[in-house]
Amino acid sequence: VRLVESGGGLVQPGGSLRLPCAAQGFTPFSRYVIRWHRQAPGKERELVASINESGNEQNYADSVKGRFTISGNNRQRTFYLQMNNLKPDDTAVYYCNADGGGPRYTYWGQGTQVTVLP
Repeated sequence: VRLVESGGGLVQPGGSLRLPCAAQGFTPFSRYVIRWHRQAPGKERELVASINESGNEQNYADSVKGRFTISGNNRQRTFYLQMNNLKPDDTAVYYCNADGGGPRYTYWGQGTQVTVLP
């Protein structure tokens, strides 16, 4: 049972990246709220975006509204964070998180590095 992120990399300001998060080994995979967090060097981890179990409700941090889009649903088992108009302040390690209600049903991916050149 694990979450696997990918899609990170180096990008120029104004560029785009799409980060997939694949849920592997879950049987079944339902009732999970999916969140993307990020952590920049020397800073605390912050919540960037979330999506509910059915995929029809999304929420975003103010710093990324209008630029980032979270998508996917539990049935597909793959979720995405589309990041457009990237800025140097978006540089961080991005983590996918699946929350099934309580610590016992909460999972984290290994993280993927996103670097936006200054």
